[in-house]
Amino acid sequence: MKYRLFGKTQRSLSVFSLGTMRYLSSEKNAVETVHQAIALGINHLETARGYGKSEQFLGVALQSGLPITRAQLCITTKLPPTPDAAQMESWIDESLQRLKLDYLDCLAIHGLNTWEHLTWVQATDGCMQAIHRAVADGRVRHVGFSTHGSLELILAAIATDLFAFVNLHYTYFFQRHAAAIELAHQKNMGILIISPADKGGLLYTPPSTLSELCAPLSPLDLNYRFLLSDRRITTLSLGAANPAELVQPLQVADRVDPLTLAEQQILERLQAHQAATLETDLCSQCYACLPCPEDIHIPEVLRLRNLAIAYDMTQFAQYRYRMFENAGHWFPGKRADRCTECGDCLPRCPNTLHIPKLLKETHTRLKGVERRRLWDN
Repeated sequence: MKYRLFGKTQRSLSVFSLGTMRYLSSEKNAVETVHQAIALGINHLETARGYGKSEQFLGVALQSGLPITRAQLCITTKLPPTPDAAQMESWIDESLQRLKLDYLDCLAIHGLNTWEHLTWVQATDGCMQAIHRAVADGRVRHVGFSTHGSLELILAAIATDLFAFVNLHYTYFFQRHAAAIELAHQKNMGILIISPADKGGLLYTPPSTLSELCAPLSPLDLNYRFLLSDRRITTLSLGAANPAELVQPLQVADRVDPLTLAEQQILERLQAHQAATLETDLCSQCYACLPCPEDIHIPEVLRLRNLAIAYDMTQFAQYRYRMFENAGHWFPGKRADRCTECGDCLPRCPNTLHIPKLLKETHTRLKGVERRRLWDN
């Protein structure tokens, strides 16, 4: 396992962090997963108020005779944004109680996803008032935020200089947030990548087309190498459901060197295959088509189409597409079948894509049984 400084926190974190949203099948399983993670070199454990019994289970694990000291661990929990300072004060104390801790190494605003959330955070009498008190009295050491928001919102949140770290989405198959990675790095913030295996493309179970294109690496290992080779990134969240799920990903935990020529050639092969397969229907992800009068997230819809057609990542594309209109601010935007063919987007597309036609085709390809997130707030 390799370790990197988590920005201005000056904490040395393992390049993989244990995310604890999926180990919830039992308290025993959670404790065993934590023990396995630490045995494999992970020293950053991340939870959230919104993860069911995750904090409670982690609290039990922390009292179960771990082989390293409390000071060697970095514990992060996440709490939702709120305009109510008293509410945040109560939540901090409740999390500490569930975790059986007297301080948190890191506290993140969980889901700073909307401009309203950012307004709450910047208000002098809002949630940050309580967080600043907790920092002053030692209950919290460092403050950051996690986000599923737009690039523009993330950049604005980073620019407030209120935060020491950021948790965000960024993978080989989703590079929209590259500018946020760079700005966070410039401001010496710690950078955690959220669930790059799952949100990066369901890469534990890749389609054969993608596996063949990535050979001799697996798609999962290639994505991890793409991220770990970027020294601006501190750590990758690994949401293992049980101890066994830690083994395969951590096989690359020592490979943080720059991409090799062979790895670069694989990435070039992926790009070439996508261009050749999609031809003139390839969405370049410039986002010039937004805003849509019907609030369709056109670039994300067409990104999922790109992946489904070029790499046969249909299962992942369907999983993400079905979240539209079912996940609130965690996954904003309307389904593609809301398109009225108004044509507002057409003159703005530099690639002259027939966007209404592609939206209709993508909805037909990706629609299915609607699903909701594990939590809903």
